[in-house]
Amino acid sequence: MTLPVPLTAAEPIRPPRAVVRGDLFWGLQGALDRRGLGPVAGVDEAGAGACAGPLVVAACVLKQGDAKLTELTDSKLMTAKARDRVYDLILKRAVDYSVIVIPTAEVDLYGIRVMNLEGMRRAAAALRVSPGYILTDGFRVPGLTAPNAAVIKGDRSVACIAAASVLAKVTRDRIMAGHHDDLPHYGFDVHKGYSTSDHLAALREHGPSDVHRWSYTNVATVAVKHGLRPTRPVVLTYAALEKAMESGASASLTAVLDEALEPQLSLPLHAPGAGVGHNERSAGAERARGGARIS
Repeated sequence: MTLPVPLTAAEPIRPPRAVVRGDLFWGLQGALDRRGLGPVAGVDEAGAGACAGPLVVAACVLKQGDAKLTELTDSKLMTAKARDRVYDLILKRAVDYSVIVIPTAEVDLYGIRVMNLEGMRRAAAALRVSPGYILTDGFRVPGLTAPNAAVIKGDRSVACIAAASVLAKVTRDRIMAGHHDDLPHYGFDVHKGYSTSDHLAALREHGPSDVHRWSYTNVATVAVKHGLRPTRPVVLTYAALEKAMESGASASLTAVLDEALEPQLSLPLHAPGAGVGHNERSAGAERARGGARIS
């Protein structure tokens, strides 16, 4: 990888187009700092793949080579106790950080890919320290507040991204554990809203709650079987429409979801054209925003 050389006052800063690869835990931040492109912020999310609960996005700026963060790594590779310890340490030692919680209703309204990108923009913009460079995990994010690059498996290879992943995951896990108090039959305290076998079994038995993402295929199709309709605007995935049509439930799906909004906002349910992406898939996929407006 060729890093940017120091720029003169007359040269514009151009974000790189390439995706960075490699084991660079502190090295990439150090290289950018030495070229005058610091402070460097890492951005990551938690909950994009879940079918219930909010999306949480964090941004974090660390002191280069902080020797106190020896346990820091990808949040998914740590035990819950280790994450809590590192979370508290990050809050104490970070140069700056921000945590953005995007409610389930907002995910349902605009789709997970749209809100994942928007959440990363919000997290970067919420930093009090203006970053000179931003590193994101896995995919590029247009519209960030500084030059930026994506790092494949960045939460395992770049310290500031790993720190952001810990902040996002611990925050979201605590929110989901709180939902367990009101909805114990779903087991949110264990699976945190991800589509585990136990969660899917509970979803099939009890139907979706307001905590669930009604824009996701598995939630939308279970709702139809239970005769439930969303209480908020929803962008339904193309995959959900396809599955409903295959099961012969398209008529009831239309009837159920067409009543979701106030009459003055109501529009006919329609499927998008072929080739539209699925909202519940990777939020970083380079494809069109998926979903039909359900109103």
